[in-house]
Amino acid sequence: MTGPEERKAPASDRSPWNWLLVIPIVVPLLTFLFNADGPRFLGFPRFYWLQLAFILLGVGVTTLVYQMTKKR
Repeated sequence: MTGPEERKAPASDRSPWNWLLVIPIVVPLLTFLFNADGPRFLGFPRFYWLQLAFILLGVGVTTLVYQMTKKR
């Protein structure tokens, strides 16, 4: 029987690209990356400029995943 009773399966959000979103979560948890005072960049210790790098990493990965998974 064809008609309104037939329903399409809901769209799935299970794309392999979504696994990249784990990177900005795991990388800041690696404490050995920023467990030192040097090197300094523009007078800031490694901890501070690395936090800014983590933000840029998160923005970049999120943008990449969005572009690869959006419906065209």
